[in-house]
Amino acid sequence: MDLELANKSVVITGGASNIGRAIALLFAEEGARISVADIDMQSAIEVAELAKSRGAAAAHALKTDVTDLHQVEELFEKVVSEYHQIDVLVNCVGWDDMMPFTETNPDLWQKVIALNYVSMLNCCKTVLDLMIEQQSGAIVSISSDASRQGEALEAVYSGAKAAVNSFMKSLARENGRFGIRCNTLCPGLTLPDERDISTHSMWVNRDERISAQQLKKAAAALPLMKVGQPQDIAHAAVFLASNKCAGHITGQVISVNGGYSMAG
Repeated sequence: MDLELANKSVVITGGASNIGRAIALLFAEEGARISVADIDMQSAIEVAELAKSRGAAAAHALKTDVTDLHQVEELFEKVVSEYHQIDVLVNCVGWDDMMPFTETNPDLWQKVIALNYVSMLNCCKTVLDLMIEQQSGAIVSISSDASRQGEALEAVYSGAKAAVNSFMKSLARENGRFGIRCNTLCPGLTLPDERDISTHSMWVNRDERISAQQLKKAAAALPLMKVGQPQDIAHAAVFLASNKCAGHITGQVISVNGGYSMAG
């Protein structure tokens, strides 16, 4: 099925690994023009080159710290200079350090909030100025099912991701009149392949974060009896970005989680 994404200009933040990488490569298969924004330039370049081999109309990597508004503004200036406009933004930057809230400190709070929430404020503010002018666009932000359920050892992260959900709904209400759609995806446990993990990923030491026994137990607890893979989130993101498929969908928070949470 043609999703009518060929030659669309797509920016994926956090696109160098994990879910962001899978999203970038799936857009590439649709023939989009890909901008991979990440602080890990080496991995971002590798993804951009792979995107070209997968069918991207064009692809490049841009080193960006999305918690820095100035760097975000420079990112979008470069993309517009190269591709003339921005049709889709996928906010995929996220990070956490799991521990009981009582063991955390303000420095950690600020880092978690900056990476998971402030980064999206920076990117959405900058891209909306461009999308409003062109009277079209789609924004997909990656949140987490922790935002809907609450998760032990992830209190600040859960709160920051819940803020993302409400923020995106507000953007949808404000900007629908400009032809801009804003939606959110909430992954459940999503395990990347070890080969697709960048040096800055929270999954760098994947086997230390979750053992084989824990993984088996987690999968058995889900209705579909399997944990997620980055491609599962990527398919949902590409669907939401397609005006052909999702042109009447905005302001939604959609879980992609194997049935872990069932909101509605």
